[in-house]
Amino acid sequence: MQAYWTLMRRELAGFFLSITGYVLLAGTTFLVGFSFWSLLRNLEGDSIPMPVTELFYMTAFFWLILLLAVPVITMRLFAHEKFSGTYETLMTTPVSDLQVLAAKFSAALALYMILWLPLLACIFILRHYTSDPTGLDAGVVGSTFLGIFLVGCLFISLGCFASALTRSQMTAAMISVVLCVSLFLVSFLAKQLPTSDWQAQVLSFFALRDQMHDFARGVVDTRPVVLYLSLTFFFLFLTLRVLGSRRWK
Repeated sequence: MQAYWTLMRRELAGFFLSITGYVLLAGTTFLVGFSFWSLLRNLEGDSIPMPVTELFYMTAFFWLILLLAVPVITMRLFAHEKFSGTYETLMTTPVSDLQVLAAKFSAALALYMILWLPLLACIFILRHYTSDPTGLDAGVVGSTFLGIFLVGCLFISLGCFASALTRSQMTAAMISVVLCVSLFLVSFLAKQLPTSDWQAQVLSFFALRDQMHDFARGVVDTRPVVLYLSLTFFFLFLTLRVLGSRRWK
């Protein structure tokens, strides 16, 4: 367990000792703040017809942060180690592949959740200045961040898998973007098919956009929770197999 915490702290320090972590924080804060300002300006003093989290979800900035921030976070996890020549040294230390993967995944997930703190700050600001008791519904905010966490787990596991496949950070980022965007577009593909078709019914289980909409409205369904966790563990398992493949060479 000590090795896990040491590796996780090392990985988090790597994010903030480079410019990547600060660029991500600045970019996410700007996008969240700009979208928040745009929403308030469009309302023009009118009452909010739905939770603030749902309004923010309906902007393009929400998915822009999700689909672009995760590949930038995960591209360096293993690819940078391979490129810099520290990968073999790391994997030959007295730590298991599982500990290395768990530490890197946890560090990436921690940074990912930190990126979303400006959204929580914006909601608190709205609650403070409107004196509206419904402006900060703990249940809705909690379900929204639960959805953000679950989608982040899935996308980060995809990013870990992509980073483990190559020694190029740009290649890892591109693979991760393709996988995440493809999974996101399944939501639109399911709506193009007749609802009676079995293909549409299967694809509806992977409708991330609709499921995240439910989370943003305060609706928590156990089915997407199980789906996200299952897919996360599946891609982490694939990543673990890729890491273990060095023993076969």
